[in-house]
Amino acid sequence: MTGSQKNQIEQFHIADLNGLREELRKSSLDSWQSADLISNFLAGRGYGVSTDAARIAASRIESVASLQLMQEELEKLALVM
Repeated sequence: MTGSQKNQIEQFHIADLNGLREELRKSSLDSWQSADLISNFLAGRGYGVSTDAARIAASRIESVASLQLMQEELEKLALVM
């Protein structure tokens, strides 16, 4: 990825990432519900997401401690609408 492409990637607000991470951790959601939560998070910011990709990423996002890693997972999922 070139420097100009990296600059075009959305940096989600830390508070938003924290809120999403906490909701995923504290709620007793199954993988489908977690994927829906992630999809809604991205849709609310103007992005689409593959449901299958969201389910796969949900398990990775739930286990990451770093907001940077969470940001990277969301970047992989976000499809510009």
